[in-house]
Order: sequence, then C-alpha cells, then structure tokens
Amino acid sequence: MPLPRHSDTFTLGSRTVKRLGYGAMQLAGPGVFGPPKDHATALTVLRTAIASGVNHIDTSDFYGPHVTNRLIREALAPYPDDLVIVTKIGARRGEDKSWNPAFSRDELTHAVHDNLRNLGLDVLEVVNLRVMFSPHGAAEGSIEAPLTVLADLQRQGLVRHIGLSNVTPTQVAEGQKICPIVCVQNHYNVAHRGDDALIDSLARDGIAYVPYFPLGGFTPLQSSTLSEVAQRLDATPMQVAIAWLLQRAPNMLLIPGTSSMTHLHENLAAAKLQLPDDAIRALNAIAAPVGAASVTSV
Repeated sequence: MPLPRHSDTFTLGSRTVKRLGYGAMQLAGPGVFGPPKDHATALTVLRTAIASGVNHIDTSDFYGPHVTNRLIREALAPYPDDLVIVTKIGARRGEDKSWNPAFSRDELTHAVHDNLRNLGLDVLEVVNLRVMFSPHGAAEGSIEAPLTVLADLQRQGLVRHIGLSNVTPTQVAEGQKICPIVCVQNHYNVAHRGDDALIDSLARDGIAYVPYFPLGGFTPLQSSTLSEVAQRLDATPMQVAIAWLLQRAPNMLLIPGTSSMTHLHENLAAAKLQLPDDAIRALNAIAAPVGAASVTSV
C-alpha cells in the first residue's frame, strides 16, 4: 500500500506555496552564463509553469548574470498576487564564468538592489544568503558578518524574509540567532542524504527545506536502481527522484529547473506520482541515511 501523501503546499515565510516550484537557473546560457539559446522558449517555459499552477520561482541575479531575473520580469510582470519569487545573493560571476564569493557589505547591498531592479520589485519576498566558503559544497565558517548585512537590509524594508543556502547545521543555528530563517537550500537527494537530521529538525520548526540537484552525485549503481524503479512505474528517473523528495518530508519545497517544455511538463507531472512501499524501500537503500529517518509517513 502506498504511503500517505503530504500536503501539496507548505509555508514559505508569510506565504503559502505549492511544494513543486520552478528553478530558473537553467534558463541562462551554457554554464549558467549569458543569454538563453532560445529566448522565446525561455519566456514560454516561465509562462507555462505559472499557468500550470506553480507559484514559487527560485532565481538569482548572478545567473547569467542578470539574465534569469530579466527573463522572469519580461515573461511574468505584472506578477500574479500568489507568486513568490525567491532569490539569492553572496556570489558573483567572473568573466571566465567562475563562481566567486561576494560577501562584503557593498557587494551584498548592490546585489539586493540589482535583484530589485531586474525583477521590477520594490521588495524581495525571500533572499537566500548563498554561502561560498568552498566551491565544492557546504563548509564551516562564521556567517555572522554577511547575514548581519542582509538582516540590516531586511530592517530597511528591502527584504521580507531571509533564507540560507549551501550551509551546515552549525551555520543554520548561528543564523537563527541573528534573524528568523524561513528556508534552507542545500544539495540533497535520494543518493545524497547528509541533511537528513537537519530536514527533520527544520520540519519540526515549520521551516522549509529546498533541495537542489535532485539527480546530482549519483554513482552508476545508484542511477541503475533509480532507472529500474522508474521503468517499473512507467516514469522518468527525474520524476521518481522528485516524487521521493516530495514524500520524504512535508517541509520539502522543490525547484526543478529546465529550459525545455517537454521536461517542464514531465517535472510538473511528478507531483502526482505516488511511490509504492516497495519503490520507497529500493530507493532508501541507495544511500544509508545519516542521523535521521528515511522516507516514511509523517
């Protein structure tokens, strides 16, 4: 018998959003740099996502840079009342397409204003501080200085809510002492389970968790298992990966991104896929959980 389904919505700051959102990163050119290969299709993908019920878009002005935010504004402004646009600051792009830290007060302040201008907004609903201590993933280090700057911008009325991205549990705890944190955005999927305990802790506090790279970091054997489950359910591996995440915890907000209309429709359909118990067991065996539960009914 399949596991009970969690609610289709969850709280993000003071707003309620559908748990399956859309990530705009892939709308930029190769390497998340430069304009899209097909400008018209990029606009159509955004408009179709919203028309299909998506009301949570994840973006950043360092995607492109400045590309995805301008596309979002062109495609969707004036914005629907229920649309929540989440952006992030803390990085900048080099001319060589590199990703570099941008943690100074001036850089963070300019980033907020760039996002406001390119999105055409007076206030940003949610801004994630993207921590850049390591190019390879989350790494320890104090986030007090940059987060204090972002909290100052919140007090000025430019930002409503603050989240964290690419952070450790220690940094989440540090951040919560500085300002309310409404979401955490980290690398997590059925094969990459290091945040299991953090997810459960955030769920108890009503804080959203936003995983990225739903298919990132899989070994060939893990990919084979995922593909076998997908074939048995007449679904794609991405759809199964999305469905597993949605069933993992009620506070999970997903932001799969694509520049393809076909893949957009496939991703949206994954919200209706209910994984049976035997599929859950096979997927849970891909990677041993770290410190917390596997997918169970909650």
